[in-house]
Amino acid sequence: MSTNESDAPPPLLEGVRVLDLTNVLAGPFAGYQLALHGAEVLKVEMPKTGDLARQLGADRALSDDLLGASFLAQNAGKRSLTLNLKDEQGREMLLRAVREYDVLIENFRPGVMQRLGVGWEVLKRENPGLVYCAISGFGQTGPLRTRPAYDQIVQGLSGMMSVTGTREVSPLRAGFPVADTLGGMAAAYAIAAALVRRARTGDGAYLDVSMLEAALTAMGWVTSNYLITGRSPQPMGNENFTAAPSGTFATAEGYLNIAANRQQQFATLCRLIGREDLVDDERFAHPADRKARRDELRTEIEKGLVLRTAKEWEEVLSDAGVPAARVLSVPDALDLDQLAERHFVRMLPFPDGRTGDLRVLGSPFQVDGEAVADTAPPPLLGQHTEQVLTELGCTPTEIDTMKERGIV
Repeated sequence: MSTNESDAPPPLLEGVRVLDLTNVLAGPFAGYQLALHGAEVLKVEMPKTGDLARQLGADRALSDDLLGASFLAQNAGKRSLTLNLKDEQGREMLLRAVREYDVLIENFRPGVMQRLGVGWEVLKRENPGLVYCAISGFGQTGPLRTRPAYDQIVQGLSGMMSVTGTREVSPLRAGFPVADTLGGMAAAYAIAAALVRRARTGDGAYLDVSMLEAALTAMGWVTSNYLITGRSPQPMGNENFTAAPSGTFATAEGYLNIAANRQQQFATLCRLIGREDLVDDERFAHPADRKARRDELRTEIEKGLVLRTAKEWEEVLSDAGVPAARVLSVPDALDLDQLAERHFVRMLPFPDGRTGDLRVLGSPFQVDGEAVADTAPPPLLGQHTEQVLTELGCTPTEIDTMKERGIV
């Protein structure tokens, strides 16, 4: 493949134009994934306040400046247009944009867009090829459709919390907004799929993404074991219910995850830790025996692991074909050479010009052997309002009038 940039193929979503009407995480995450791969994403925000995530994050000073860390993490590469959709002229500006754009993403409660007069039926008339993606906690239909939902709510209602932790501490919330992120990833996937169909047929699509359903889908064997066998899952802490030894083990220094699910891996593990006797131990002879006596097996394995650190064991076991890796902190994980080699953490300037670099995550997949190119920094609130309105055919006088009325 040529290293000449002019010979490089265009980004996967180059030419795709996206209206992002979303707030906080699930929706902005979806829009960011599209932006990373070349889509032109226009963030439509309320005047003065904008996306609530602008006020969220660990740095209070950034949040006070409407550049909260939560916002900065999911909005690089987007432009920002402020627009009051409660005003008739504001809605007219949205309709003008819809005629020019390919995708619209929103995560209002079901029914809000219809009440504003810009629901799917209205927008479809303006642009029959529009891909409209509505993200909500529970979906646009059903008895729970109008309930408010954040990540915490979905984690509990999906059953995720019931299988997280141990019997003593469950239910336990995952330490990150997994339901929001899964909902956003499902939305990005649905949009990409709809764009493929549109390229073939010219037809738009109405996409109804449920965070609850995305969460249940992602639980994999936890849900399928119940659906297929009727066996109700239980919290097992750091243990993998499908095999043993497969879990988290103490070493001379630090914790180590080991997944010796196959017989050969188990035998190799026992040999390398100096416990070859465990291979022929009748208590652990069959995989089912190892699962039934996983606590006893853990005790025996840790007698061997105490001889080295987690880092040392990670290298020894991995090199021998036994899946093993340290349990790291988030800072240590982000500092892995593996991620640096793949340019996963990206460096951007702050949008307001303050000193220092803004570090954000890139795409979880590479294209043609390359990480995605750097995007523009996240936008200031309303940073591109005049530019976008001019593109939509507004005159300077019309723009000034909308400013005076608080529409933009």
